[in-house]
Amino acid sequence: MTIEAIQNQIIEEFSLFEDWMQRYEYMIELGKSLPLIAEQYKTDDYLIKGCQSQVWLHADYQEGKVFFTADSDAIITKGIVALLVRVYSGHTPEEILAAKTDFIDQIGLKEHLSPTRANGLVSMLEQMRRYALLQAKK
Repeated sequence: MTIEAIQNQIIEEFSLFEDWMQRYEYMIELGKSLPLIAEQYKTDDYLIKGCQSQVWLHADYQEGKVFFTADSDAIITKGIVALLVRVYSGHTPEEILAAKTDFIDQIGLKEHLSPTRANGLVSMLEQMRRYALLQAKK
């Protein structure tokens, strides 16, 4: 499935909820299904700078594709990173770098996050793109 198709799926899923409390609950559920990062990567080296809560992100490169695992100590943040992992994991660096992030605005995520969480979201996206860029250059 393409990144765009996954993003459209997420937009559809979020449109099923009537209010933001339901959407937050859904994000918490997504966080629970996140493929967890191995304990060895829960170090400062994998900590995303710019997030209020602690978010660890690891990228593994296999057969030309980037696979992300992550974790966070905050339940909403864990849901946010789970969304991003779902969208970008399992794709080539080129696909990740070319992907648009419109779906974030379309589901209304940025406008419903505190400024510090919105900054964290941007930091997560930037770190995923950095990992993809590193692999693309190899």
